[in-house]
Amino acid sequence: MSAPALTSLLNEYGESHQNPTNKLVHWVCVPLIMFSILGLLWSIPVPLPVRGISPWLNWGSLVMVLALAYYIRLSVPLAVGMLLVWVVMAAALSFVGSYAPLPFWALCLIIFVLAWVGQFWGHKVEGKKPSFLKDLQFLLIGPLWLLHFVYRRLGWQY
Repeated sequence: MSAPALTSLLNEYGESHQNPTNKLVHWVCVPLIMFSILGLLWSIPVPLPVRGISPWLNWGSLVMVLALAYYIRLSVPLAVGMLLVWVVMAAALSFVGSYAPLPFWALCLIIFVLAWVGQFWGHKVEGKKPSFLKDLQFLLIGPLWLLHFVYRRLGWQY
């Protein structure tokens, strides 16, 4: 893909994210949804030989690699940013998983449900349906949409 394709996807995603309240909800809920999905995937047992290689090799890290391949096609700089976000999330997952007051998968499921309730409330405030209802690809674009604002604020090209 090219920069115009990325710009088009970000603009299309942004069309249903104009309301300041909905934008704020997304700044909170999109990272929580990413965290919870990765945590849920992290919780799925992997075969013993894989587990023996590294605790970081799991279904969550596999999904990160696949998403990273998609992000590289859209924008290498944003893919690098997402990789850094995921490294931080992986460290947080490991930490929270060690100290969670209930089974880690259950905590992630609660976060997932509450974050989606927040997302749908934000879209109710916005008065527009979530973008992913039109195209599932937008589930991957949401995190990039947030990250592109960070890049713009820092004056970085993407």
